[in-house]
Amino acid sequence: MLPNTSGPAVHIESLTKRFGDFVAVDNVSLDVTRGEVFGFLGPNGAGKSTTIRILCGLLPPTSGSATVSGFDVATQPEDIKRNIGYMSQKFSLYDDLTVEENIDFFSGVYGVPPGKQQVRKDYVLKMAMLEDRRTTMTRLLSGGWKQRLALGCAILHEPPILFLDEPTSGVDPIARRNFWELIYQLSAAGHTIFVTTHYMDEAEYCNRIALMYGGRIIALGSPAELKTSLGVGHLLNLESSDLLGSMTALEGKNGILDIAVFGGGLHVKVEDAGAAIPEIWKTLESAHIQVTALDSILPSMEDVFVSLIEKEEKAAA
Repeated sequence: MLPNTSGPAVHIESLTKRFGDFVAVDNVSLDVTRGEVFGFLGPNGAGKSTTIRILCGLLPPTSGSATVSGFDVATQPEDIKRNIGYMSQKFSLYDDLTVEENIDFFSGVYGVPPGKQQVRKDYVLKMAMLEDRRTTMTRLLSGGWKQRLALGCAILHEPPILFLDEPTSGVDPIARRNFWELIYQLSAAGHTIFVTTHYMDEAEYCNRIALMYGGRIIALGSPAELKTSLGVGHLLNLESSDLLGSMTALEGKNGILDIAVFGGGLHVKVEDAGAAIPEIWKTLESAHIQVTALDSILPSMEDVFVSLIEKEEKAAA
């Protein structure tokens, strides 16, 4: 059966998955448009991977509905599997095969017609920059090269939708950046990319992001939209001689909305930066704490993540 090329690439409505009394996915609804790079962001156990497995036809939902390229996840899982590419953080490759042998094997698994197998193999080797490593045993490849090979194997059958489940986990920052360049190339070629990640900087690369926590979507939008969702107030970066002492001295002060540890300093959300900066200097000097940096900054995705998760935890408490 051919995929439906009209409507959203992925449509999810009130999707729920339970394992006994545990609710892994809790009433999730969203649409992913065709050609979009869509990100699932959230901590471990948030429900990202479970949702991906349902969408890939690997797990049946407990309730609700979802379609992928028009195929129903509950009644047409085999059609879905034939029309998607899937790549997990485990890189489902065979270490005792060469690069070329892995590509040949997955060509057969994905049903690439014999007449197209050589063309697709040549494309994957070129895209992944593995032409000079085609006879290398896969176990001898670095994590970054294995990552490229796994992505290439996932797109051999030219699927319209790619599901990438934490594909950059365990690889170095340069390999991660190069991998995202490949994702952009595939998106520009018309592929829809659905990716899960727990790296905050990677969320910036997505067209839209769903932040998951406790099996639910607690925020949905573009990176810019989610940053503005932090609401009124301004963000300051504070570095001092006593990090914990600074938090203690500033908590509860008028105009201080929130304080969070960020790297080697603090991110302080305030109502009015102009009024707050001199007050922060004064408060910390009174506490005999030396301020080494205090500047207004733009919020990052990590600020969004921390702020929204803290909000959820406070509501639950």
